[in-house]
Amino acid sequence: MPLCRSIFFGVVSVLLFTTTFAQTTPTFLQLNARQNCWVDSVFTNMSADDRIAQLIMVAGYSNRRPSYEDSLLTLIRTYKLGGVVMFQGGPVRQAQLTNRLQAVSPVPLLIAMDAEWGIAMRLDSTVRYPYQMTLGAMQGNDTLLYQMGANLARQARRLGMHVNFAPTVDVNNNPNNPVINFRSFGEDKYAVARKALAYMRGMQNNGLLTSLKHFPGHGDTGTDSHYDLPLIGKSRAQLDSLELYPFRQLINAGASGVMVAHLSIPALDTTRNRPSTLSPAIVTNLLKNELGFKGLVFSDAMNMKGVTKYFPSGQADELGIEAGMDVLEFTEDVPAALAQIKLAVSLGRISQASLDERCLKVLRAKAWAGLDQYKPIVLDNLVSDLNTPQDELLNRKLTEASLTVLKNDQNILPLQHLDTLRIATVAIESDKMTAFQQMASNYTQIDHFNITTRTPDSTLAVVRDSLKNYNLLLIDVHLNNIRPAAKYGMQARTAALVSELVATGKAVVTVFGNAYVLDKLTFPMDTAQPSRSIENARAIVMPYQLTNYTEELAAQLIFGAIGSSGKLPVTVNQRFRLGDGVPTQSNGRMKYTIPEEVGIDSRYLTQQVDSLVNVGLTQRAFPGCVVQMAKDGKVIFRKAYGSHTYDASLGVEPTPVQLDDLYDMASVTKVSASTPALMRLVDEGKFNLNGKMADYLPGFKKSNKADLLWRDVLTHQARLRAWIPFWMDTKNPDGTWKPKTFKSEKSGRYPIEVTDSLFEFKNYPKTIFEQIRDSPLNPKKEYVYSDLSFILYPQIVKRLTKENFEDYLKTTFYHPLGAYTLTFKPRRFYSLNRIVPTEYDSLFRKTLIWGRVHDEGAAMLDGLSGHAGLFGTANDLMKVYEMYRQKGSYGGQQFISAKTIAEFTRYQFPELGNRRGLAFDKPSFTYSGNGPKSATKASFGHSGFTGTFVWVEPDPAYNLTYVFLSNRVYPTRNNNKISSLNTRTNIVEALYQATKRGIQ
Repeated sequence: MPLCRSIFFGVVSVLLFTTTFAQTTPTFLQLNARQNCWVDSVFTNMSADDRIAQLIMVAGYSNRRPSYEDSLLTLIRTYKLGGVVMFQGGPVRQAQLTNRLQAVSPVPLLIAMDAEWGIAMRLDSTVRYPYQMTLGAMQGNDTLLYQMGANLARQARRLGMHVNFAPTVDVNNNPNNPVINFRSFGEDKYAVARKALAYMRGMQNNGLLTSLKHFPGHGDTGTDSHYDLPLIGKSRAQLDSLELYPFRQLINAGASGVMVAHLSIPALDTTRNRPSTLSPAIVTNLLKNELGFKGLVFSDAMNMKGVTKYFPSGQADELGIEAGMDVLEFTEDVPAALAQIKLAVSLGRISQASLDERCLKVLRAKAWAGLDQYKPIVLDNLVSDLNTPQDELLNRKLTEASLTVLKNDQNILPLQHLDTLRIATVAIESDKMTAFQQMASNYTQIDHFNITTRTPDSTLAVVRDSLKNYNLLLIDVHLNNIRPAAKYGMQARTAALVSELVATGKAVVTVFGNAYVLDKLTFPMDTAQPSRSIENARAIVMPYQLTNYTEELAAQLIFGAIGSSGKLPVTVNQRFRLGDGVPTQSNGRMKYTIPEEVGIDSRYLTQQVDSLVNVGLTQRAFPGCVVQMAKDGKVIFRKAYGSHTYDASLGVEPTPVQLDDLYDMASVTKVSASTPALMRLVDEGKFNLNGKMADYLPGFKKSNKADLLWRDVLTHQARLRAWIPFWMDTKNPDGTWKPKTFKSEKSGRYPIEVTDSLFEFKNYPKTIFEQIRDSPLNPKKEYVYSDLSFILYPQIVKRLTKENFEDYLKTTFYHPLGAYTLTFKPRRFYSLNRIVPTEYDSLFRKTLIWGRVHDEGAAMLDGLSGHAGLFGTANDLMKVYEMYRQKGSYGGQQFISAKTIAEFTRYQFPELGNRRGLAFDKPSFTYSGNGPKSATKASFGHSGFTGTFVWVEPDPAYNLTYVFLSNRVYPTRNNNKISSLNTRTNIVEALYQATKRGIQ
């Protein structure tokens, strides 16, 4: 069989290339035998006109009428064009259009797109990566840029796309550049080259052709070539030193394509008004000959005014081919272009040999891209395939690595000592709750304000007055335009609002916009009010653009869930210069992310949890719940299910459960309130675990409990009774209340509100403590779970600290943790629509328990006890257990020593068959089918009667934290399906399994 001609040409060209230039050959020129034979076969069967047509790309839109698509099909079929550059539309519509176009094209079409920051640059429902200037702020994260290129290549191939007109390698050293600006990696030519190289390699190594742009450099111009012909007045030496540097580096590294811009550059071509795209001196002499570029040379769009202002369609296309272009992008008048090119060939201005060479190059690119074995795009699952969790994870990583802190007075960031801060967020230019504000609310108690340039002066006056009540203002500036012509979206009144807030001396400012906008917030120091300049903010965070990712991660940075390492990629003015950036560190607060960040498959985990919860909902094991999971301190799953109630039969509408709903924790109170207090007292030497009960309860000295050891008490083997039905002792045989127990009206003697119409005698709590003191002991020392000691711990805490139990917990733990919803008697602070109801009590209180503690004993203690009564959200409760998992530390503060945490969470008496820690529950020694099967011996947690559950797995192989909140007792405690279904522990087991399984 004779050797294919293209194979021979390819071998010769590679040999010449490698011996003449110290460059890497573009990979599409290094084809295998099958591909070369395809190229040779297709080329041989082409007419001269067909070969010219392969050099033309027309525009394609998937969001237009069928008549437009029909005309595009006719154009492709009639002229046998080489490719289509796609613009606006959607992925499915574009795929359908691409399939139709490919079906009528004799030679498979090369499909291209401008997708500098992802396919979302053109199509809806696709992934949008950060702008290149945002990525320019990253330090030492070229691997992420490579991955971005690789991911984009995968998406492009799935969409039937073969060329990405990216990366932009223009060095943007002109802040007023109207067309490049945020599309550049920055003003440092070395950083631009390095980052663009990583991005390019990621695409090319994964099967996508690239095109460096905009040759020979569009970064230093004040004119947009879409509307006019920009003039670059630099000398050749200046161009060599700066603009051409990144092009040289990437060409030498094997760039597959270069796009030539429409620029007038007298230093390279003195012909007046000749765009660089039409200049033989620039395209052939400089790019091809001097720089030795052997890949595909693309024109910038041939419909732009930068070329059509002086050269009409047809003529411009011919001159572009004559100048040395390989592919003309966005030819508007195809018949005129083809006619002009053929005329130039007949007149000898363009040789047929040169056209053939370029046609072969295009065919080789097509073969390399897989078009020698063309298959139509599969439409099934297209959108989901283009939007994978891995793409979202990469977006998060890129954004996080770019975040830049430009000022951090006295290391205010990350925020510390949340209990000392009265925080308000002020969203400027957003009239609704922002993603930044929502994320900030996850960390602590915050009030939110929203103002815009349209906010009436009267409203602004109210906001100004309100902000006086706060000592820290988180200002998030939302700018919806990033272009200099629009002043980056910064209106004069917007700047005035920011300046006014900065002047309070309480502001941490985050600017979601182009870095250059900082200049519009910086005022000369000799002005009348220099304090209004943004540089006088306590801290400045620059995320570079406005997206959900930048908003959420900027808030997480401020609170210390993540650190910052970004640096300014450009010089804004004398105060904000290239390379500025203050690194900050994480302080251990919870990060909110997706499971893939910790190596878990989100789809698998969600499917497992959804399935288990839905079984519980279907079986009416509980009307609703909240599930929250974390691994390695990262919250990877938060979801609310079901409703507060099944129906409105008890007067409560079945409101959908929200993540910030408050639940009655029931016995989870024991390990969330009493236990941390005791651990802190142990650390301070105020409480001895080996001491006796009478040591801290003087009233018990003469009781049968005087000599009980606290270590035995806390492990439920001190012979205490399981519980006492205190309320039953308040009733007469006929069902009436005994004297000095309850009344239906509130008074000085009956001040304790049990329900709206039931009030307890003021001294009755003392009777409860006496009942505990005088209760008999169990005959045998063995494990019997008991509430009784936990009812007493508030007294002990008050005696040892001189503080009320609730006040002590809030000032010592909850408020410093940012867990402000953790509270007793939540009706004092929250509306009922945020509090989930529990049981209809048909025996004691004769009413629906809603916003009051479910446990009868705790209710008789005014809703405040050490065994029950705590309410809160899943998110705030998890902060307590994250602190435990982090060995007593959270948010940069050590709450409990690691030694004490270890002591309380270890098995105390395994030799006695007792699986308890000190207060904490732990796994059975032998799996019994009830708890999480995969739990290690290091794990610990607790369940609650109302349907709550917490679990911590500190084993390094897992590092898990889990919170489950439900009101399974609604409307009656007799429903215990949550236990028979094992819902709570099966869900945490699903987390264990997802961790073991990883990402498949």
